[in-house]
Amino acid sequence: MRVSAKVEYGVRACLVLARAPEGKALSAEAIATEAALPGKFLEAILNELRIHRIITTQRGPVGGARLARPPDEITVADIIRAVEGPLADVRGERPEKIVYPLADQALAKLWVAGRAAMRTVYETTTLAHLAAGVLPPEAAVYLDAPGAWVTR
Repeated sequence: MRVSAKVEYGVRACLVLARAPEGKALSAEAIATEAALPGKFLEAILNELRIHRIITTQRGPVGGARLARPPDEITVADIIRAVEGPLADVRGERPEKIVYPLADQALAKLWVAGRAAMRTVYETTTLAHLAAGVLPPEAAVYLDAPGAWVTR
């Protein structure tokens, strides 16, 4: 899986909000500064997060963005889907919808298995985990897999 800058920036922005005092709204500029993110690109990402109800925004002198739910209720998968769409697709289609010739049926199973593995990691990891500097056991188990830290 390729993690785009859009996804990474969305997660980093949400982490800034997760670490903010409860209920405190932060301006896009404050988030960008804290996370060292480009402001214009961040504003577009924040808009998508707002549309998908990951964050709420308020205008005015005490306005800004805040998480729409507690950090332990927002998963990395929620953020990925908000800014980029489904966790896994093949040529823009859901893997289970693709019809292959009989000789290639294992491909559909491969794509679905890959999506299931990503779900295990991204749907169990919340902003609260990341803000605390840990991964849940379901995700952390992959860190000890043979070759996990080897570049290929």
